[in-house]
Amino acid sequence: MSLTKFVLNFTRCVATSTPIKLEYIDKLVKGYKLVVFMKGTPTNPMCGFSKAVMDILNVHKINDFESHNVLENKKLRKDIKEYSDWPTIPQVYINGDMVGGCEIFMQMHESGEIIKEFEKAGLESGLELKK
Repeated sequence: MSLTKFVLNFTRCVATSTPIKLEYIDKLVKGYKLVVFMKGTPTNPMCGFSKAVMDILNVHKINDFESHNVLENKKLRKDIKEYSDWPTIPQVYINGDMVGGCEIFMQMHESGEIIKEFEKAGLESGLELKK
């Protein structure tokens, strides 16, 4: 393949496929107040990290969220990592912004910072804080 043909093919791929991918993911991420891309489902997480994220949401009694099982869709699994430039799953998004993966979400829970993020999104934590 000539360099010119390669560049034309590459340009066409970038011009057509990347925006479509990003638009598809963007709609998933921005369509709900809270979105979790995980391995498994909320009731049946298939990895410890996804389970930890679900446990935190359960502790806060947050039920108003959208989840996507990346094990059911290899394209989604690949595309979400490209979209976020984050190599691991789960990924948590609040108000269209990536909060992080399991470790960051857990740190935010432990510090109480996650409650503020929930409130910004109009979600109410049901966690009863000890005084």
